[in-house]
Amino acid sequence: MAGSILIGLAVALLWTELVGILPGGIIVPAYLALYAGQPWRIAATLLAALLAVGAYRLLSRWFLLFGRRRFVFMLFAGGLIGQVWLLIWPRLFESPVDLRVIGWIIPGLLANNLVRQKFWPTMASIAAATALTAALAALLLKV
Repeated sequence: MAGSILIGLAVALLWTELVGILPGGIIVPAYLALYAGQPWRIAATLLAALLAVGAYRLLSRWFLLFGRRRFVFMLFAGGLIGQVWLLIWPRLFESPVDLRVIGWIIPGLLANNLVRQKFWPTMASIAAATALTAALAALLLKV
């Protein structure tokens, strides 16, 4: 796991330097690559990030949310949505797949970058950096 995260950090840093687009945050591709075999968890994490973006867009009409305030709000909203999801989803639906959000911080980091950058370039960057991280981790670590 630690090796995969280090590979993910290196890939995200190099990707950002070469392409100029953050792949959802420096740590995000590493964690998404760790869960590459569980696509529903990745989907739940992306959905939580999109809900955090929606909350930001709604609340930014009334509150000054920029810079650090936006960043902290996104981390808080992403973590809160992930935890509420974890409490409510299993009680409402019996699901054959694991629909938990990955971590507390990953959705917020992802949401912050979706707001700072354009949606499609950020999503393409996340997909490419995550796939590269997963491939390198499988190759180098024999996972």
